[in-house]
Amino acid sequence: MAPGTVTFVVFENFDTLDLAGPVEVFGEAGYNLRTVAPAKGPVTSDAGLSVNPDHSVRTADPHDVDTLLVVGGAGVHVAQQDKNLVRWVADAATSASRVASVCSGAFLLAEAGILDGHRVTTHWRKADRLAAEYPSLTVDCDPIFVQEGPIWTSAGVSAGMDLALAMVEDDLGPQASLAAARELNLFLRRPGSQSQFSVPLWSTPPRDDIMRRVVDAIHADPGGPHGIADLANVAGLSPRHLQRRFTQEVGMTPAAYVERVRVEAAQRDLSERDDPVETIAHRHGFGTAETLRRTFHRIVGASPTDYRARFTTTRPPTHSTPRYR
Repeated sequence: MAPGTVTFVVFENFDTLDLAGPVEVFGEAGYNLRTVAPAKGPVTSDAGLSVNPDHSVRTADPHDVDTLLVVGGAGVHVAQQDKNLVRWVADAATSASRVASVCSGAFLLAEAGILDGHRVTTHWRKADRLAAEYPSLTVDCDPIFVQEGPIWTSAGVSAGMDLALAMVEDDLGPQASLAAARELNLFLRRPGSQSQFSVPLWSTPPRDDIMRRVVDAIHADPGGPHGIADLANVAGLSPRHLQRRFTQEVGMTPAAYVERVRVEAAQRDLSERDDPVETIAHRHGFGTAETLRRTFHRIVGASPTDYRARFTTTRPPTHSTPRYR
């Protein structure tokens, strides 16, 4: 069976990539695509791109929706006040087989009452506002996307493509998702549980040259000797003085920073190399595969083996069958 139709909800000042990314993924996989806007006529993205939607909320049948996907963008907070648009989204959600948002599109779904009682995500910059405006939601700003039954929410920009690939896999199976990703030169390496944050976002950039020198030394050789005494020698400070200054400037201890850098280095190797986990553990300073496994699970939320498996699929293997064949 052919895949279904994805209906994208757009509005003035939507985010260009929140729409374009998923459109490319679903289009490559053979879905029918349509756009719905609050009113007839072109809408303009935050980057100045003009899009002429297929329908307005006055002409689109809200009960003829398979997958409903609301994009994000700076204009979403104006769109939240559009009662006709909110009502159309709420009506469409009652008949849609699944409902999704990219980035701040979650605000429009929340305004329509679709997310009540659910765990959801959005861009990390928007998470506090979403939680404050809609206290019935459980807002988790860490994962790149969250699925709870037929409700899917994602972080911003590239996370929308991860979400779309996961939906393609859910519908058509991993080979279809992989084929779409290969055609678009994407890596299927990010399960929904992967954090939105990389090391630079978890930390504060150091202000002075000494701390920058320490940080650069860690990144240059993640598996190198980076005990407190080693890093103190790089900085030309006493271990106690380095510990205090590094924690003040970077926002975490040197040991925690080294650990995160090593985990990210291991993630890259697991995604791009066929080396045994034991080899990767030794290369990046973990010592043993078991130490890597425990650290990886604590920080990434998955084992190294599971993470490697997800390099070729967007989601963990399940026993469910694809929605379409």
